Amino acid sequence: MFLGYTIVAALLAFALSASAFLTFTRNPQITGNMTKLGVPDSWLPWLATAKAAGALGLLAGLAVAPLGVAAAIGVTLYFAGAVITHLRAKDYELAPALVLTLIAVAALVLRIASA
Repeated sequence: MFLGYTIVAALLAFALSASAFLTFTRNPQITGNMTKLGVPDSWLPWLATAKAAGALGLLAGLAVAPLGVAAAIGVTLYFAGAVITHLRAKDYELAPALVLTLIAVAALVLRIASA
């Protein structure tokens, strides 16, 4: 189970890091999507920081199991919130957020199972 967590956590951390970078640098695709969803521009640094913290927490969870569990819970809640935000905005292009939610749940289950 630990090998599974390692693979899932590394891939999810990579995706989170890339997304955080694009959000911090205000990539037009990211800012356009956030605007469409009604997310205020002032929230972008906070959302990017949450993604970066989630990536670091997942990787630190390789050494400290409770930290990996906490990070996986946080990332799961973050992306569940993203799915809800898409639905509330009546934007049904939510596949990326839904897939990342499921991957975060997988990381959580695998980390708990390998502890």
